[in-house]
Amino acid sequence: MCTMSRACNHPAFWLLRAFPYLLVFQRWFTKLPPVLTFELSRFEFNQSLGQPEKIHSKLEFSQVIYMDRFLHSNKELIQARREEIKKLTDRMALLQQKLERYMRYGSGAGRFPLRDMLLYVLEFASTKPTPAEPHVKGHTSGMPPVHSRGIVIQTTENDEDAVASSYPEPVDGLYQFPWDPVEIPEYPAPRGVTEDEMSLVMTCLQRWRKEVEQDIQGLQDSIALLEETIELMYVDPSLHQVPYHLHAVLVHEGQANAGHYWAYIYNPPRKSWLKYNDISVTEASWEELERDSFGGLKNASAYCLMYIDEVLFRCAAVENNGYIRREVEALSAELQHYIQEHNWRVEQEMAEWEEEQSCKMAQIEESESSVDSQYLSTDSGQEQSSLSEHGVCALSSEHATIAKDQTAQAIANTADVYEKNGVEAALVEAFHEEYSRLYLLSKETPTPQNDPRLQHVLVYLLQNDAPKRVVERTLLEQFADKNLSFDERSISIMKVARAKLKGIGPDDINMEDYRKWHEDYSLFRKVSVYLLTGLELYQNEKYCEALTYLVYAYQSNMTLLSKGPNRGVDEALIALYRRKCLLKLNDAAATLFESRNQVNVAEGISHLNELIIPCMQLIMSNDMSKDDLDAIEVMRSRWCSYLGKDMDEDLQLKLGDLLPRLLDCSAEGVVLKEPPKIRPNSPYDLCSRFAAVMESIHRASTVTVS
Repeated sequence: MCTMSRACNHPAFWLLRAFPYLLVFQRWFTKLPPVLTFELSRFEFNQSLGQPEKIHSKLEFSQVIYMDRFLHSNKELIQARREEIKKLTDRMALLQQKLERYMRYGSGAGRFPLRDMLLYVLEFASTKPTPAEPHVKGHTSGMPPVHSRGIVIQTTENDEDAVASSYPEPVDGLYQFPWDPVEIPEYPAPRGVTEDEMSLVMTCLQRWRKEVEQDIQGLQDSIALLEETIELMYVDPSLHQVPYHLHAVLVHEGQANAGHYWAYIYNPPRKSWLKYNDISVTEASWEELERDSFGGLKNASAYCLMYIDEVLFRCAAVENNGYIRREVEALSAELQHYIQEHNWRVEQEMAEWEEEQSCKMAQIEESESSVDSQYLSTDSGQEQSSLSEHGVCALSSEHATIAKDQTAQAIANTADVYEKNGVEAALVEAFHEEYSRLYLLSKETPTPQNDPRLQHVLVYLLQNDAPKRVVERTLLEQFADKNLSFDERSISIMKVARAKLKGIGPDDINMEDYRKWHEDYSLFRKVSVYLLTGLELYQNEKYCEALTYLVYAYQSNMTLLSKGPNRGVDEALIALYRRKCLLKLNDAAATLFESRNQVNVAEGISHLNELIIPCMQLIMSNDMSKDDLDAIEVMRSRWCSYLGKDMDEDLQLKLGDLLPRLLDCSAEGVVLKEPPKIRPNSPYDLCSRFAAVMESIHRASTVTVS
């Protein structure tokens, strides 16, 4: 990577691009604010189309930046280093031009690396011509036969520029050429060259190629050294005295005319990032923030970054109210009064809202308990049914919570109906609108980067032709979810939906069937998460962890696919990367074994015993594809090749213990440690993660085993 591309990822570079006069007029900061806000230009106006467009190019940023290089106190030091960087950059550009002449050599349109061209000429010169047998009747000499030729005079319409061309004349009724193509050597080779001439040519070519390689290596080393020197120019403890920590990232997903916004904010006491997405606040990893914010991968990217200084960062980490109080006291009396009044109003609003919500929830629970007691008192058998239904509905309630944002939007769209016709009509309207939306979503053609089933449980049910009663009850539970207590309308609709659920008896729906459908969807999401985690780990070259997730994904997916082709995920994709992981791990284990180092050998054998052999046995216990069979044979052959080789007695004993298990086809007693459980926070997170991972592996080719 060139130095400029690295520098472009530093926020200081954005500052210089946004304010180029900082270099021209040498503007410097004498004092920095506690918060720095960088607005990233993510939109531009397309003159030809006459409309704005979003810029999706990738822009990386770091969690800590240092502003020392823009302070007036460091002016002389920074100016000297900028001059030095300019000289180094000019020198590097000159070297790049010289290197380009070697790497794209030639005067024509097609240019190629000079060292490759010399290598090819060297190969040509060292090729011995193969003797060719004569194929022309009566021709026995080493010279090609000569035949007579005819001449044709071609003239233009105005009898100018006459052109003479020759053509072969027939001999014995057949057209013959002055040379026989069969006599040309199988491979191009020089002819009619003396040993002295060949020796001179070979000597020159070899010397020239060696000189060219030395020149190229020297240029590349010099460029790399210059890049490193420029990169380390500001890596100086004296210029790392004013750190600013990334505190918030504002993200936009969509196009210039529409989209969705959310924010990531760092929580120092928890030492984690929080994702604020509408009404949802969830923990997020730095990897997720990178995926959503850097851009270049999908339509989401950061448009604003906020950094805070070291003082604010430390105070936030320990919740230092004393520092905040001192900062407020330093303000004017008027501003202090404004802050106090504003804080008081916020506290009052929060107290009133919490009291209102607690009253509403108390009323709901009271009404529910009265309904429950009414149902429980009627019949003891009904009590047992209610208790069993509680377990049945646990998964469906979880799926309702996962989709609560979509349900909340459906309720919000019924505001007019609610005001005009009441809560019952609003529920019916929201129910039908949401069903129609999800039905259309279930009919969309899936793409490698998009699986609609991950967005909502109803899409999964509709694509797999679930019974109508199962679909209706599932959707009704979405509107009965207790997490929808956002406002009066949501609470009213939730009450009506819960009452309707109570009215659905065991004769109306088979609850065992209902439970199985939701168990299948829960397993489908688990398989998807395991698959994505395995693929991400594979891309990060963590093959041991990746294989565990992929094996569990494959085994669980088999259970789903046995019930229908749309119940699980792409079986071939899991098998492909499971196979890739096995081959990578087997190569690594064999390399460790070959090292003959006691620690390395133990690690390699551990990989075999704990992962490779159990996975191979599981694969062989199922219907194997030819690719899997070929991969297993390659792995076995690698270890069998050690037989008969010189090695220590201890290694021979270990190999003798391994081979019977490696060649055993039985899967009896195979135990694999289940990978750590991972639960996605929302369907949006899982869908975006699915899109990102599938986009990155979409062009991956299958494993070819020879």
